[in-house]
Amino acid sequence: MAEIKAREIIDRIEEHFPKGLALEWDNPGLLCGSRDKTVKKVMIALDCTDKVVDEAVEKGCDLVLTHHPLIFGSIKAVNDESFIGRRLIKLIKNDISLYAMHTNFDVAKEGMGHIVAERLGASELSPMEVTGEMDGEAVGIGFYGRLETPMGARELSSFIKERFGIEGVVYYDAGKPISTIAVCPGSGRGMLKFAKELSADALITGDMGHHDGIDAVAEGISLIDPGHYGLEHIFSAYMAEFLKKGFPELETFCCDRDPRGFI
Repeated sequence: MAEIKAREIIDRIEEHFPKGLALEWDNPGLLCGSRDKTVKKVMIALDCTDKVVDEAVEKGCDLVLTHHPLIFGSIKAVNDESFIGRRLIKLIKNDISLYAMHTNFDVAKEGMGHIVAERLGASELSPMEVTGEMDGEAVGIGFYGRLETPMGARELSSFIKERFGIEGVVYYDAGKPISTIAVCPGSGRGMLKFAKELSADALITGDMGHHDGIDAVAEGISLIDPGHYGLEHIFSAYMAEFLKKGFPELETFCCDRDPRGFI
């Protein structure tokens, strides 16, 4: 059986989700380890948490693939006095490479927005905020689309909860049927203006606050907040299937649990 190198996996990922699509502030790519590393087992997760690193070590993984980068800004020291340093040290000690694919995955044609839209049954799609171009088509953060059947805010929130297998959804009801939606998986702070420009009936996104909800309703837009994890956790299962198609010999594991608690 031929060895699979990390660079082969990275090349395939970047063919579909080019790093050039990532936003300026982002830091996707190979964050730790070598492109020449032989890979047999891959751990996939939304975030590179202590639990993810520990499980990768326990299962003998060669590569950790995450959506959110462990490293965003500059690092002045790699030591055990910070959680980032501790994770990097453990990864390096155990010869585990770390690769992140963040906003390039979010905006790519086959990426986060496309997967979420399919699960919601939305059609007539266009980017909420255009940030680039791929294969001659505009791509960007989030998407605007149309639901097959109009729903109220409570009904749509319940539908999202069921479709994404999450425990809770917060919503602010503008009191009208929802036919068109603006969706920004992950954090949508600052995206209300785009939902307003698109005349969306609802904005679906995470990390929103009390005043964001009140402001949305004042604009006649229902706000539905499934949390940052709520829509994005589908990354792991999707990428496990993506890797299996390209590299059936790979053994993949998913390590995602909602960090939120509900009572």
